[in-house]
Amino acid sequence: MKIRTEESERHTLSILVDNEPGILARIAGMFTARGYNIDSLTVTDISEDETVSRITIVTSGSPHVIDQIIAQTERMPPVYKVTDLTEIGPHVERDMALVKVAGTGEHRIEALRLADVYRARVVDSTTESFVFEVTGNSDKVGSFIELMREVGLVEVARTGVVAIGRGKEPS
Repeated sequence: MKIRTEESERHTLSILVDNEPGILARIAGMFTARGYNIDSLTVTDISEDETVSRITIVTSGSPHVIDQIIAQTERMPPVYKVTDLTEIGPHVERDMALVKVAGTGEHRIEALRLADVYRARVVDSTTESFVFEVTGNSDKVGSFIELMREVGLVEVARTGVVAIGRGKEPS
């Protein structure tokens, strides 16, 4: 008898919540308590009166685990809505990183060439280093960072994924 294991899938969740102290800690605590991993987490205020925030969480799990995460998150006050952007279909995801690279000579030239290929912008430059800004999907940003390791990567600061559904309806 063959035991079937469910494949782990990456999902991007958009969670609308009251903008109040402690809500992020409660949601992150729910993930921790149940052994769910958070690959990326971003939070921003989305209302004019600063009362509602969007938490974007990228996580992985089997379809059953993702369903559990959504159900448990929806039950948490003050959560208004949980949307699995991966399930609803077309959506836009972006990640941004600031990447500091040091080098001279050929390493410096190669860093600039790679930045051009990845459409990374130079946002700071000295005679010995660059800080690049690269934006795109997580795979693109990760690939750029990996290539910079070979030419003098010093430091990375990364935002995490932000995402929104396509079309005229709110996600």
